[in-house]
Amino acid sequence: KLVDIKKEIAVIVARKQNGDTVSYPVTELVFHPQANLVEYLFSPADLSTELEEEAQKLALNIIRKLDMVGLLAVEMFLDSNDQILVNELAPRTHNSGHHTIEANQTSQFEQHLRAILDLPLGDTSTIIPSAMVNLLGEPGFNGPAIFEGMEKVLQIEGVHIHLYGKSTTKPFRKMGHVTITGNDMVSIKEKIISVKHSLKIKA
Repeated sequence: KLVDIKKEIAVIVARKQNGDTVSYPVTELVFHPQANLVEYLFSPADLSTELEEEAQKLALNIIRKLDMVGLLAVEMFLDSNDQILVNELAPRTHNSGHHTIEANQTSQFEQHLRAILDLPLGDTSTIIPSAMVNLLGEPGFNGPAIFEGMEKVLQIEGVHIHLYGKSTTKPFRKMGHVTITGNDMVSIKEKIISVKHSLKIKA
């Protein structure tokens, strides 16, 4: 049945062998209109406290029911009636948690290691509001990657660039991501626009 989607959101959760679990704050995903992948995300999501708690509870229930150890990303739809529907599961560190490197007390990568090595799970609380922008190969370009606008973007306060070491680019290939941190979502969204317009990956 076709879902009337109001928002797409995601929750990262982790579980140890002994059953201990933690959940990260809900992120709000914005998808690329052509490439069917996450173009950028916001954290925390613009949700009511009730919906935030419901989404986290649902994700934690799933990882417990799966009896899974490690990290799990749960992508969800929020429909026009504020019903939350699970869309996709990813049993690994995930695109929807990349911002946690700068924005949360414990990154998703450290959390995964803590979970599988049976170490105490880390604090998932937010240090600072953030966004994550995927760096995608520009349409029409195939070959050795050239990053245009890197110096301009690095001058923006709160911008952190992560490149994946891929030497060749192709249209919409994920070549890296940028985390943007700031004190308010208005300024963060302005910086997202600057990053998207300034940093281009060509060949």
